[in-house]
Amino acid sequence: MKVLLQRVSRAEVRVDGAIVGSIAKGLVVFLGVEAKDDIEDAAWNAAKTAELRIFPDAEGRMNLSVEEVEGSVLVVSQFTLASSTRRGRRPSFESAAAPEKAQDLYFRFVDALRDRGCHVATGTFRAMMAVELVNDGPVTILLDPRETTHR
Repeated sequence: MKVLLQRVSRAEVRVDGAIVGSIAKGLVVFLGVEAKDDIEDAAWNAAKTAELRIFPDAEGRMNLSVEEVEGSVLVVSQFTLASSTRRGRRPSFESAAAPEKAQDLYFRFVDALRDRGCHVATGTFRAMMAVELVNDGPVTILLDPRETTHR
């Protein structure tokens, strides 16, 4: 699972010109689900997203999580994160999960954040979306994958 976080002061996502999700201060999460991912990956990455200390404290140090600052999370499905550019000039999407599996794990990720009490907005799965955001910092973090013994 590829999880790209951006700390934002605001963000919105549109489908066919209509806003389908928007947040004020918080995180935009671009989520790419890979074929090898499972339910544990969704839960682990949601917890890591909610707990990662990338918001400034009173001294300006990145020491607070999105939960602690009572920020929101906008989750946008982005299968292109599962691309490989190792060969040729066209990205390969062989490692991307099939749409049904990706959608299931996408919503499990969203639900895991909501279960923690996070305010979550979303894009529309498999839709062409226009994402507008104001990156705060800028802070952009690619989460490291969880370590497992079965991979």
